[in-house]
Amino acid sequence: MLPQLHRHAWMDESVEAFREQVRRYIARELSPHLDGWRRQGFIPREVWRGFGAMGFLLPEIDADHGGGGASPAYQLVVQDEMARAELPVNIGVHSIASHYIADYGTEAQKSRWLPRLASGEMLAGIAMTEPGCGSDLKAIRTRARREGDRYVIDGAKTFITNGRTCNLLVVVARTGEEGSRGISLIVLETGNLPGFRVGRVLEKIGQHASDTAELSFEGVGAPVDSLLGGEEGRGFAQLMGQLPYERLLIAVPAVAVIERALEVTVEYTRQRKAFGRTLHDFQNTRFVLAEVATIAHVARTFVNDCVQRLIDGKLDDEAAYMAKWWCTEQQCKAVDACLQLFGGYGYMAEYPIARLYADARVQKIYGGATEIMKDLIARKL
Repeated sequence: MLPQLHRHAWMDESVEAFREQVRRYIARELSPHLDGWRRQGFIPREVWRGFGAMGFLLPEIDADHGGGGASPAYQLVVQDEMARAELPVNIGVHSIASHYIADYGTEAQKSRWLPRLASGEMLAGIAMTEPGCGSDLKAIRTRARREGDRYVIDGAKTFITNGRTCNLLVVVARTGEEGSRGISLIVLETGNLPGFRVGRVLEKIGQHASDTAELSFEGVGAPVDSLLGGEEGRGFAQLMGQLPYERLLIAVPAVAVIERALEVTVEYTRQRKAFGRTLHDFQNTRFVLAEVATIAHVARTFVNDCVQRLIDGKLDDEAAYMAKWWCTEQQCKAVDACLQLFGGYGYMAEYPIARLYADARVQKIYGGATEIMKDLIARKL
C-alpha cells in the first residue's frame, strides 16, 4: 500500500468522513451489480435514487435547492471514489448538467429542477455534440425556433452520455445568428416528449455500463420558460463558464484510476511467479512500479492544488486545461504500463487492469480533447 502522500488542506475530517460514506455505499449497493450493468449497457435510472437519498448526487448544490450546501470538493470526492470502483462517468455528467441550471437558471428553473436532480428523481444529460460538430461548438446546427410561447427544436446529437436513461436534458441549440452569439441552452424533460427520440445506443470499447446514445429532435416543443436563464444567445458563455469545474471532473478520476491501477498491479506482481521468483522481484518490474507511483504522486499533488484553487474561487481556465489533458494522458500511459506487467492476463476482461485500460482511452477525448486543451493553453502564452 502506498503511503498517503496526497493529503491536502482541503481534505479535512468532514471531507474524509464523507468519502468513507461514499466508499461504503458504493461497495455495498453499486459494485455488486456492476458486471450486470456492463452487460446490459446502462445503469438503471432508479439506482441513483438511493445515491441521492444519501446526499451523494449533488452535495455541492445549495441546501435551498435540495443539495448539501457543501464545497465542490465533495462532488470531486464522489467522482474519485466512483472511478476507483470502476463506475462510469454518468454522475459526473449529471453534475455538469445540474450546474448549468444552478449557476445560470432563473429562480423558477432552479426550484423546478434542482431538488429533483439532487434526489435522483431526475437524471440529467447534456446534448452538445452533433454528427458534424464536436469540439467546435460555434458550428452547432440543431435549431430552436421561437413560435409564440414555445420553442420548436429540430436536429440531431450523438455521443450523449446518459442519452438512454436521462429524463432531463440540457440541449445546446441555435436560437439566432451563426457563430457563438446565436447559441442558447434549453432544458427538456424528455419523458413522453413528442418528437424526441433516442436512436442507437452506441457500442463502445470501454465504459460499458455508461449508456451513450444518438438523439434526434423532430419538431420538439419546449415552453419558452425552458430557455436557461431566460435570455437567448447566452449559451456559449454559459458553456465556457463551467469549463474549470468540468475539467476537474475528468482530471480527478484520472488520478484515481492511476492509483487504482498501481494498487492492483503491485498486488498481482507480488503473487505472480516467473522463473522461480515473483514478478515483483525483477528489477524491471520495480522500476515500472516506481515510475507509475511517481506519476500518481505528482498528478495527485497537481490535482489537489487545482481543487483547492477551485474551492477558493481562484482556478484559472489554463490550469484546468492543463490538469485535464496531462492527467488523462498520464492515466493512459500508467495503466498501459501496469497492464504490461500482467502479461496475457492483462488482456482478459475479467481482470480489473483490462477494464481500467479500456475505460481510460476516452478520457483523452471527451470533455475537450488533448489537442484542444493544448491549443487553448498555447493561446495564453
